[in-house]
Amino acid sequence: MLVSATEMLKKARDGHYAVGQFNINNLEWTKSILLAAQEANSPVILGVSEGAGKYMTGYKTVAAMVKAMVETLGITVPVALHLDHGSYEGAKACVEAGFSSIMFDGSHYPIEENIAKTTELVELAHANGLSIEAEVGSIGGEEDGVIGAGEVADPAECKKIADLGIDFLAAGIGNIHGKYPANWKGLDFEALDAIHKATNGIPLVLHGGTGIPEDMIKKAISLGVSKINVNTECQLSFAAATRAYIEAGKDLQGKGFDPRKLLAPGAEAIKATVLEKMQLFGSVGKA
Repeated sequence: MLVSATEMLKKARDGHYAVGQFNINNLEWTKSILLAAQEANSPVILGVSEGAGKYMTGYKTVAAMVKAMVETLGITVPVALHLDHGSYEGAKACVEAGFSSIMFDGSHYPIEENIAKTTELVELAHANGLSIEAEVGSIGGEEDGVIGAGEVADPAECKKIADLGIDFLAAGIGNIHGKYPANWKGLDFEALDAIHKATNGIPLVLHGGTGIPEDMIKKAISLGVSKINVNTECQLSFAAATRAYIEAGKDLQGKGFDPRKLLAPGAEAIKATVLEKMQLFGSVGKA
C-alpha cells in the first residue's frame, strides 16, 4: 500500500536523516528501487516527472504498476509515489490517478499566482489523503525542459508558501539538476539556515542531489533537509553498466540479447546506487 510522504519526512526531520526520492522511468527502475528500500529497511519516495509519466503512457499506468509491484514483491517499508515538478494540471491528474503525494512547482509564476494555485492544490491533496510539496526559487539546470539557474530562495517567500499548509518545501539554495559544472559555488548554507528558521521547521527538500559532495549533503541534513532527490546518478550508473555489458560483447553470446539479460546489469547498478545513497542519507533501518 502506498502512503503519503508526510509521516516519513517528519520522522526524518526529527531523527536528523533524509529520505531519498528516486525517480523512476520504467519497470526495471521501479523494481530496483523498491528492492533496495526493502533490503535497507528504509522508507522511500518514488518520483515521477511529467516527462517520465508520459513515457510510461500516463499516471494511471504508473500508479497501477507501482501498487501491484509493492504487493507482489512483498514490500513492507513505507513507499510514497510522488509527482516531481508537477504542473497545476499534472498535479490534479495525479490525485485522480492514485498517487500518494504530489509536488506542485509554481516557482516560475509570480509569487501571488504560486500562492493561489498552491492553496487550491493543498486543499485537493489533503482532501484525498496525499502529501504536497511546493517550490520557491527555481532549482538550477534542466528538468523536463524547464531551465533554472540555481537561484537562492527568499526566506520571506518561503514562509508565505510554507504557511499555506504544504507538507514539505523545495527551496533553491544554489543546487542544480544534472551534472554540476566545474565552477559551481556549492550550496548556500546561510540561506538554508535562514529558510529553515523562517518556515517553522517544515521538512525541506534538496533537489539535484547528484554530484553534491557528501559533506555538503550531511551538513544540509543537519540544517533541516529531510528529502533528497536523486535521478541523474541512477541514470549514469544504469548507462555505465549497460555500456560495459554491450562492450564486452555479452549481447552476442547465447541469448544475451534477451532484454531481461541485457537490462539486468543496469538494474543491479541502480539498486547499488540507491543503497549507497540510503546509507549516506541515514535512512537505512528507519522504516
